[in-house]
Amino acid sequence: MRFGILHGVHVLDGGMASELEYLGANINGPLWSAQVLEESPEKILAVHGAYIEAGADVIETASYQVSRMGYAEVGLDPARADAALLRSVALAREAAIAFPGRRIVVAASLGPYGAALHNGAEYHGNYTCTFNDLVEFHADRIKILANASGREAPDLLAFETLPSLAEAEAIGQALAPHPELAAWFTFTCPDRVHVAHGELLRQCAAAVAAFPQTVTIGVNCTHPTLIPALIAELRAASDKPIVVYPNSGEGWNAQNRCWTGTSDPPAYGAMAMEWLAAGAQIIGGCCRTRPAHIRQIADAGRGIW
Repeated sequence: MRFGILHGVHVLDGGMASELEYLGANINGPLWSAQVLEESPEKILAVHGAYIEAGADVIETASYQVSRMGYAEVGLDPARADAALLRSVALAREAAIAFPGRRIVVAASLGPYGAALHNGAEYHGNYTCTFNDLVEFHADRIKILANASGREAPDLLAFETLPSLAEAEAIGQALAPHPELAAWFTFTCPDRVHVAHGELLRQCAAAVAAFPQTVTIGVNCTHPTLIPALIAELRAASDKPIVVYPNSGEGWNAQNRCWTGTSDPPAYGAMAMEWLAAGAQIIGGCCRTRPAHIRQIADAGRGIW
């Protein structure tokens, strides 16, 4: 893995789970998109291809929800989670091969501990586990990917939707035996200065910037209107490249279990140019963003990317 692999400006892909839904996949179970990885990998291949076709040159694997703990909870052999991690990378590589002449960076998506709980805990970070539990949870997946080779080896590890400083520090401890790895850290933020658990984003960014594996730091799964202020916080904390991939701008109504508001890909593309001007170097989308959003980013920045 090369630490300079994300040098310059890049277009990241968009939402995986929501796009799988548009393809008819059922992601309502505890494993979310990981269930599709188990049952319909061809749909994941199609999503990767759609994002690359739209202009993405960085894609994330469909492994956000993959963990031994999560698989065991639904009665699956934890060893299947290890295999699923590797299979998710191989699928992303397979999708990239269909675009000869383009350099596609594959980032292994690794969700927080709260995602494995599938109860929304990643949006507050108030876990009942110990710090050592967090270290072990992340170390299991890191070890599998660190030992991967060939088409099963990602270019970097993407630790995303992190709600707290404690979880970021636990990941840093889990990464310590693997100085050769490259990783990014992105936090989910409810306002312009804090992460979900309440710590300052700049405090979290400064902490992860000290890890030797960190190649970029940023924000994901956050409302797009908050991004300019959060970029300023990131720039104040470190000189690492900044990655941002917010949600579409729609809101989730938990009581009625539905999305509210509208999604406007052209407006999203215009905002992306504001994020670029503010200092972001890797820009994509998270929940409810689609290939149309990523195409708008790529088209708006044509000649820059």
